[in-house]
Amino acid sequence: MHDGSSVDELAKQLRDELDRYSPGGKLPSSRALVERFRVSPVTVSRALGQLAAEGLVVTRPGAGVFRTEPQAAAAPAGDTSWQEVTLSADAATEPVPRAVDASGVLVTLAAPAPGVIEFNGGYLDASLQPERAMAAALARAGRRPGAWGRPPVDGLMELREWFARGIGGAITAAEVLITAGGQSALTTALRALAPPGAPVLVESPTYPGMLAIARAAGLRPVPVPVDTDGVRPDLLEAAFRATGARVLVCQPLFQNPTGAVLSAARRPEVLRIARAAGAFVIEDDFVRRLVHEDAGPLPRPLASDDRDGVVVHVCSLTKATSPSFRVSALVARGPVLERLRAIQVVDHFFVPRPLQEAALELVGSPAWPRHLRAVAGELKDRRDAMAAALRLRFPELAMPHIPAGGYHLWLRMPDGTDEAALVSAALRAGVAVAPGRPYFAAEPPAAYIRLSFAGVAGTGEIVEGVRRLRAACDEVLG
Repeated sequence: MHDGSSVDELAKQLRDELDRYSPGGKLPSSRALVERFRVSPVTVSRALGQLAAEGLVVTRPGAGVFRTEPQAAAAPAGDTSWQEVTLSADAATEPVPRAVDASGVLVTLAAPAPGVIEFNGGYLDASLQPERAMAAALARAGRRPGAWGRPPVDGLMELREWFARGIGGAITAAEVLITAGGQSALTTALRALAPPGAPVLVESPTYPGMLAIARAAGLRPVPVPVDTDGVRPDLLEAAFRATGARVLVCQPLFQNPTGAVLSAARRPEVLRIARAAGAFVIEDDFVRRLVHEDAGPLPRPLASDDRDGVVVHVCSLTKATSPSFRVSALVARGPVLERLRAIQVVDHFFVPRPLQEAALELVGSPAWPRHLRAVAGELKDRRDAMAAALRLRFPELAMPHIPAGGYHLWLRMPDGTDEAALVSAALRAGVAVAPGRPYFAAEPPAAYIRLSFAGVAGTGEIVEGVRRLRAACDEVLG
């Protein structure tokens, strides 16, 4: 048994028995523990690792595991109150704020309490992740010649070529930088393209993590409304004209949170408007690999139709694999590429080579297309299950747009709904949902919630989660 529960159980038993051994005393061998508790050597190793991390035991290679000596009495706590003065000094005049609001990001990163159904997640549930294929890829990568050496700062050429082929058009590997996840790439792009204090145009609603990046960089997010065909060109042109902004951040494919796809008619309009304004378009192509089985052909990335260097493209492997598989690409052409490269190098040096090698092994294996096909079918089934459960439990809610990609639904709640009260009531009922407010750069037009169907174990959890949400709504709405 290798599961986490057996590891935790064994660690608790060993912890409870530590008093049997004197300080510095030797614990039974791993083999003896395997035989006594009838668990695998891996479970024993991980349980002892937990105790070592807690400072209760120490491992001496070749000698065994020993109970640690008692620690000297802890020194009295120091006085850190002086930090309040230092940290607040000049805060009002900072062009780039030192204090960062991470609340909008933590909503999708924090793990809910046991028993709570996770409708607020931003990643695939473990049952959907290609864990076996990733483990095999990592093992093969670790044996590659030079795998633990220093990679090129732009990233491995073969990986850059793979990303370039996926984008298409005239994009070449020379225009691709490998970065550590989409969030890191967006941070680099915004820092490169807009000075502190500048306006940056964002879709409304949009991804809270991007709003957090912009505000942390001292930028002023200016919302441009989105409908089911993507960002509205008339309002985009007006926003460029009114603000003088030189950057637009958009998600043309299965936008977060609305699920909108930028229509064929609007794609050239967005590029034309940005080019006329002398502005860059940061294209966050975050879920292209999470298309649903019934989606049909996808539009190409904006970057593939851009010859003038307007688009700075971001795409990642993370959403389709695991939150810890942080490999992404930042793509640009023209002089801006050197600025992006310089910031990337200074801030991060490079993405660890073993992870880049593992990415190459993964996407080059037969398991990769099989995984994408399986996820496409599973996400469609989960989306349909959630939509059906919502229609049954919430007949009063209109669902005008059911996306054919991505991992969530965006719901407008009845007028007068107290969004914060609903989210709190839902958590008490045993379901975690994402409130709509953090998705808006300005005042929201109504109460919304975002429901993810990717971070749960299956359709049964989805049906039960919607039932719990109905109970919470009844409590709040009376």
